[in-house]
Amino acid sequence: MKILIAGGNGTIGKAVSNRLKQKHEVIIAGRTSGDVTVDITDIESIKSMFEKTGKVDAVVSCAGAAKWAAFGEMTEEDFYVGIKSKLMGQVNLVRVGKDYVTEKGSFTLTTGILADDPVYMTSNAAMVNGAIHGFVLAVSQELMNGHRINAVAPGLVEDSADKFGDFFPGHTPVAMDKVANGYVRSVEGKRTGEIIRIY
Repeated sequence: MKILIAGGNGTIGKAVSNRLKQKHEVIIAGRTSGDVTVDITDIESIKSMFEKTGKVDAVVSCAGAAKWAAFGEMTEEDFYVGIKSKLMGQVNLVRVGKDYVTEKGSFTLTTGILADDPVYMTSNAAMVNGAIHGFVLAVSQELMNGHRINAVAPGLVEDSADKFGDFFPGHTPVAMDKVANGYVRSVEGKRTGEIIRIY
């Protein structure tokens, strides 16, 4: 398969890219580096990326930012960070990408444990993760041409534990191989409308 991975140079993206490269042709898209560049907050940038890649068999998104701050300190604009990037950025990868994904191709989005088990200062991330889950469940019923869509929701991943572990008291970090397996399951499997929780 020819697989486009948005955010393929990030912490999770690298693990996913390295795993999928073992069997597939992988195109890495990043904000500043990769085979192609993309700013997922800009729909014209997304369109330009797909024009460059042409048809692909699968789109995997490991991209998207959200604001981490105490709720009492969050402004309306702070909430739009996650809405514009992690939520609408991934939604727009599907909106535009549906015209570039081959018949029976797939989309895999990324959320995380915060949708189910939020911790302090994650109201923005928890909100957009939950919204993406709702989007995946709904749009899986409407995609045409045999297209599938799933979301992978990892817990605190091993490669981020040193940086973010203090924000997740009592959480056991998830091995990167286990996280990558969730994406393989989505891309190579046949199911759709699934939230693949890797906790």
